[in-house]
Amino acid sequence: MTTASAKERIRNEKKARQHVRIKKGKLARREALAGLLFVLPWIIGAIVFLAYPLVTSFTYGLNNIRITPKGYKFKYIGYGNYTQILLSDTAFLPDLADYVISTLISVPVIVVFALLIAMMLNMKIRGRSFFRVIFFLPVIIVSGPILGMLTEQNAGSVSAIDTQAISAAIGSFLPEILAKPVSGLFANMVTILWYSGVPILLFLSGLQKIDSSMYEASYIDGAGGWETFWKITLPQLKNIVLLSCVYTVVFVSSNDNNTLIALIKASMFSGTKEKGYGYASAMAWLYSLVVLLIVGLFALILTTRKDKYEKEARRTDRELRKEARKIRRVQRRQAKHAKRYQRT
Repeated sequence: MTTASAKERIRNEKKARQHVRIKKGKLARREALAGLLFVLPWIIGAIVFLAYPLVTSFTYGLNNIRITPKGYKFKYIGYGNYTQILLSDTAFLPDLADYVISTLISVPVIVVFALLIAMMLNMKIRGRSFFRVIFFLPVIIVSGPILGMLTEQNAGSVSAIDTQAISAAIGSFLPEILAKPVSGLFANMVTILWYSGVPILLFLSGLQKIDSSMYEASYIDGAGGWETFWKITLPQLKNIVLLSCVYTVVFVSSNDNNTLIALIKASMFSGTKEKGYGYASAMAWLYSLVVLLIVGLFALILTTRKDKYEKEARRTDRELRKEARKIRRVQRRQAKHAKRYQRT
């Protein structure tokens, strides 16, 4: 083969590779455009229904807003609404403290109850689908005004006669700041357990994705049900537990029966000069920050604790990488020495 023909062949190969790269680039752009079109409705919805209301409510919180026959009248007061809420409002901070304590107590109860029910509904029993429908019905019942009607008729709480002895026993050994939320937990146990419908579905989906061969191997090794739960089931459901906690916190915090939600609505439609839309917006932002802190607390608790087997696997992986780096260094040194030997 002559030199000219070899150069011509190299040029043809370069053109072919360039043509393939152009085709791949067009295909990648086409796929990116298709993905953007699919995500575009969500982006528009997030901008219109999430970003714009957030920016608007934040600007409202920095103003004193009055409704006049000519429209809204804004008066910029900076952080005056926030200082008034934190220093002068006698109802917001106590209700906020009660909300934080009751949420930190009720959310673990809801998640643990949902996990137990999901494990039972995942067993091979007769009428399993029927029982699943029964436990999901509260999700439909608690949505909309039906929950308000049931709450007004005391259908979502246990009678005071049944909980009086429990409240007295709790108040005898717990401080008042903890006794009140714990007593409320027992009094509203029916309503709280109504919130477990969606977490039950989440845990069911997580349980069905666990490989059954892991349980078979554990039983062959002599592990019992309690050991398989702590070593296989719970580690596999770690992300589902976090998701259920986040969902429950958001659901409980945005419920219409929440005292803080009612307080924000009352402040919004108050006829006084100090309160109004701006005051309610500032109150809602403070409430949202507290909710985010609670979500972050649950995320910190559930994500920092790692399984000891995972730690051992990572430690072994690090040691293997160190050994591989040592081997590569030795091979480079040997290659250098071989080159020097060949030169001499």
